[in-house]
Formats: sequence, C-alpha cells, structure tokens
Amino acid sequence: MSEQKPITKVPDGQTRFYTTRQKAPNAKGFVGYETLWKPFHKEAEYKTPKKP
Repeated sequence: MSEQKPITKVPDGQTRFYTTRQKAPNAKGFVGYETLWKPFHKEAEYKTPKKP
C-alpha cells in the first residue's frame, strides 16, 4: 500500500456570494468542504398600505 500524504490546510475561498471552508478529516481520511452562503437581499418589514 502507498503511504498517505499529510493533509495540508487550504485557505478559505472567498467569493461575492459565498465562502468555502475546509472541514477536518474524518476517520477514513476524507476531507470535505462546507459552503456558507451570504444573503442575496435584505428583508424589509411589511407595512399595511394606507386605506383610500
């Protein structure tokens, strides 16, 4: 069997809409990534329209 290389830390990926981060390796050595989405728009409070 070949030896596994030590896992290197990858810097966070920054984009306009989301950020990706490297997760810690699990028991099998799989390293995953998590995606953190930024809000696309702000949510305004609803106001009842005036009566005519």
